[in-house]
Amino acid sequence: MRFEIRGFRFYSSARMLAALVFILLCIQPGHGQTCTEGFAYDRRSGQCLDVDECRILPDACRGDMHCVNQNGGYLCIPRSLYNQPYRPETPLLPEPVYPDTSLGLSDTFLPGPPRSAEPSYPRVRTTAQCILGYTPAEDGTCNDIDECETNSHHCNPTQLCANVPGSYSCSCDPGFILNPDSRTCQDVDECEDEPCSHGCFNTYGSFMCNCDEGFELAADGASCIDLDECSFSEFLCQHRCVNTPGSFSCICPPGYYVYEDGRSCEDINECDTGNNTCTTAQVCFNFQGGYTCLDPLQCHLPYIEVSDNQCMCSAENPACRDKPFTILYRHMDLSSGRSVPADIFQMQATTRYPGAFYIFQIKSGNDGREFYMRQTSNVSATLVLSRPIKGPKEVVLDLEMVTVNNVINFRGSSIIRLTIFVSEHPF
Repeated sequence: MRFEIRGFRFYSSARMLAALVFILLCIQPGHGQTCTEGFAYDRRSGQCLDVDECRILPDACRGDMHCVNQNGGYLCIPRSLYNQPYRPETPLLPEPVYPDTSLGLSDTFLPGPPRSAEPSYPRVRTTAQCILGYTPAEDGTCNDIDECETNSHHCNPTQLCANVPGSYSCSCDPGFILNPDSRTCQDVDECEDEPCSHGCFNTYGSFMCNCDEGFELAADGASCIDLDECSFSEFLCQHRCVNTPGSFSCICPPGYYVYEDGRSCEDINECDTGNNTCTTAQVCFNFQGGYTCLDPLQCHLPYIEVSDNQCMCSAENPACRDKPFTILYRHMDLSSGRSVPADIFQMQATTRYPGAFYIFQIKSGNDGREFYMRQTSNVSATLVLSRPIKGPKEVVLDLEMVTVNNVINFRGSSIIRLTIFVSEHPF
């Protein structure tokens, strides 16, 4: 007889059926046991064991078919499919076979199961055979093996393992490339492609960009942008800072030049350089950030000129009785906003008389109370700046020295007319 299952065929031999009947006829009464077709009784175990038809039946499968033993039967499978993953479906099972009572044998010798009992069907065993890179699953399918997770790959420790269906691949971290041997990774010199605006420094697996002095890296890590050094501090330059690409420069106001340090401002002495507009009759006086031309001294009557900078009123002249004996002209410069208190000028008696003492005071010009006189000895005093003065400004002070001699009943005075040129800037 023959059974077909989804393109496969079960073959049963007439000779096998005859042999089975013969065996059953030889079973002794009281010790007999019947088994369904495809099974044979084993006396040792007392059980029905599967018969391997592929081994005992000659030419069980014909042509290009391969015999596969099953529990209670066998399958004929094309040889081209034998080594491929295969999951057979449940076959159409044959009707159970019972002993033929037409041979005249009684139930005593062939105690087969009653026809109303539940028949026992043979179970088909399925074991998937999978190609390399796959493993059999419990449901008969083939699952991919993750070689990276199971650590069954052959990637170098410097490489990255990536699972692919049925296999795996080895790759390198960013910044590396595979060597020709495909087993090790080699660093990529990214600087060869000039990714940086200024300088590039190759590192292991990456690179770093650097910028020229006066520039800084932008947010993209490759471009360089100019640093505004002038924004760092207001004290970078003494006067004014000008930002330039990659650097900065300091500039000074008119009347000054940039000093050797490149930041400080130094006064230009126009009187020494000759870069002034004074006439030959005038005297050039330099001060911080500028200069002035002083006209020749003119003494107003009753004063007479005794030197280039001094006028005198003779005691013999009745008009000079209540006037200072001498007026001495002096000039000085002062930086705007100079810190206080500051000693800026000193005066003292040049002629001393026995029994005389001296009084020093500011007679005029101190309208803003920026100055005061501090007597340092019985013959000298110092002019003190007590409040800052903002320039540009010109201040004229009359500093008076009063001479008192009670022995001869004498009282007289001398004046220093001090002109102070206050600069526009604090340097």
